[in-house]
Amino acid sequence: MPTLARGDSSLHYIVSGRRHGPAVLLVHALGTSLDVWAPQLETLNRRFRVIRLDLRGHGRSGALAGAPRPCTMADLADDAIAVLDATGVVRAHWCGLSIGGMIAMWAAAAAPQRVGKLVLAATTAHFPPPEAWQERIDTALRDGLSGLAAGAAERWFTAEFRQREPEVVQRTVEAFARTSVGGYVECCAAIRDMDQRDRIAQIHAPTLVVAGASDPATTVQHAQFLVEQIPGADLRVLDAAHLCNVEQPVEFGDALVEFLGD
Repeated sequence: MPTLARGDSSLHYIVSGRRHGPAVLLVHALGTSLDVWAPQLETLNRRFRVIRLDLRGHGRSGALAGAPRPCTMADLADDAIAVLDATGVVRAHWCGLSIGGMIAMWAAAAAPQRVGKLVLAATTAHFPPPEAWQERIDTALRDGLSGLAAGAAERWFTAEFRQREPEVVQRTVEAFARTSVGGYVECCAAIRDMDQRDRIAQIHAPTLVVAGASDPATTVQHAQFLVEQIPGADLRVLDAAHLCNVEQPVEFGDALVEFLGD
């Protein structure tokens, strides 16, 4: 499994699919890992060179040694671009889920030469109040992630999905609990301090925004703001909560392939 040294931490990533196909970079949600893209992997592998990474301190990536440090969206975007560099990819389509979408939109504005098409799923350009994110940080540092993970399922999935697919829900929650405290705290700080509302009008990559109709966190209203601000962006709303690619895997995958394959 390839890893990339980043200072005193490391980034884990996986490359699959067509070796010479168009590159697609998948960036996962807070508290998950690159495994969250498993429902779309078979479909994407048939047409694209698929690059998935674990954010710092998530999945098999290492967190920075020592106490958590300040982290920004620019830092996380630099991590993702470093993975592209390691795989020899100059320009890729980016698909980001939740914080992954925040990272992707930052990259699209700051390094447009690295971004082909852009898919922003269950995400937002600004996520106040900062006090709520600081509370999460304080809780994680004090108590670890098990308590926070226990409440994640209600944000991530609708009640119908939780009842229908309890094993999927359980696996996803367990992955959250395995996330390193340091990595989680650093990413929470990046969200806490983020405000991209004035930046996203600079994005000129063709953009698809995907929202979950029942997402209690990054709501359809957040998605509509992105569509209003990003020139030419389109909106697709799925019958899902926050992890819309897991709850509606076929619809999400079809929308992704249709958009990226145009």
